[in-house]
Amino acid sequence: MYDLTFTVMDNGAPTPLTMSIDQAVIAGWTGRDPVARDKHIAELEAIGIARPATTPIYYRCSARRLTTADVIEVCGGDSSGEVEFVLIGWQGRTFVGLGSDHTDRKVESYSVTVSKQMCDKPMSPVLWELEDVIGHWDQLVLRSWAWIDGARVLYQEGTLDAMLPVKDLIERGFDASRLPDGCAMFGGTFAAKGGIRPASRFEYELEDPVLKRKLTHAYDVIVLPLRG
Repeated sequence: MYDLTFTVMDNGAPTPLTMSIDQAVIAGWTGRDPVARDKHIAELEAIGIARPATTPIYYRCSARRLTTADVIEVCGGDSSGEVEFVLIGWQGRTFVGLGSDHTDRKVESYSVTVSKQMCDKPMSPVLWELEDVIGHWDQLVLRSWAWIDGARVLYQEGTLDAMLPVKDLIERGFDASRLPDGCAMFGGTFAAKGGIRPASRFEYELEDPVLKRKLTHAYDVIVLPLRG
């Protein structure tokens, strides 16, 4: 197990909560709209990444790849981030978080499963209770910005009505009505505006326009040299 401490907004009050995570799951191709889903698949095919065996598909990665740090190190310049909501099961409750499925695209071209192990997955240190947002889930907005050549550009944006509903996502992946305790699942992403590309910094948010609040996080990317 891998312990992570988050801050949970409990009746508006920030409360620390340490969770022991023993499963990290990256759900892919989770779009409700087959046209948008196929657009993202085509986007990946354009950089040499094979189509998935199923849609959706659930990849496992090491729980120790999850981090709330604001800096990560990667090998070479072929990785990039993707904003995603994250669901975490803990002591019979389900929490909503925000993460980036930072992935090595060169490795992804020959094995998506292996690529999920190559990079840390930075997460916001703050969580919400799922029950507080499930009634207006489809209105939540995911956004990301990438710093490329010194400029901050809008990289991804979309509302969660484009993703599979939480109930379907959990049932298809776990054949259950809720996530197992200690499981953190990334819920899928949107196509990148202008195509997938690396960035020196990645900023992202999950906006709740009904309760007027946001989960936010950002991290810098340090590229380690490849020496053969």
